[in-house]
Amino acid sequence: MDLMDHLALLTPLDGVALLLLGACWFLVGWRIEHPSAKSPSVTIIMSDYRREWMRQMITREPRIFDAAILSNLRQGTAFLASGCMIALGGVLALIGNTDALAGVASDLTLADAPAVIWQLKLLVVVLFLTHAFLKFVWANRVFGYCAVVMAAVPNDITHKSAKSRALQAAEINIRAAWNFNRGLRSIYYALGTLAWLLGPYALLVTTCAVTYLIWQREFYSRPRQILLADIPAEES
Repeated sequence: MDLMDHLALLTPLDGVALLLLGACWFLVGWRIEHPSAKSPSVTIIMSDYRREWMRQMITREPRIFDAAILSNLRQGTAFLASGCMIALGGVLALIGNTDALAGVASDLTLADAPAVIWQLKLLVVVLFLTHAFLKFVWANRVFGYCAVVMAAVPNDITHKSAKSRALQAAEINIRAAWNFNRGLRSIYYALGTLAWLLGPYALLVTTCAVTYLIWQREFYSRPRQILLADIPAEES
């Protein structure tokens, strides 16, 4: 059987659930990175803080604090990239072992479907995990670029290139963070896609749940309220 024959084994509701999954993944990511001016996302708010970070770095001496923060950011991307590799290996191993896959499927649902159906469903999980892995690896590398640019920023704020290089470091840092966030969103949707093994209705539910979770954290979470709050300094 070719690919089209395999896809024909899916029900129309499976197709609707898969289209909703792809649409939600794309649209929520686009909206987070392109919000309205009146309702910025946490990603956009943090971008302003990253620019302020680099402006403050110009006069900070020594810059051990800045180096430590950037090192923690790179460690986070490396950890999640490694986790994606492990998860990819596990899912690919399950796809390659059709007997074990059929056993898992029979435990999860009473539907009588060929192993290729379960393989196709897990393949979507693989795509999300692969996308996440590539984003984490790229974010790690771009954070490395940021470290080099930060090291090139003069300590003297009056230096003619100090502010411009600090701004360059900020923008590179922001791009790394955006790729990191894209990887996180792909992991969320990869976990939600596992529910497809229970059927299209389960995928519809988990797609909506994951989308709501990401949306709530970016636009209605308590950390966002704190970031936007004008907290007065304590009087001495």
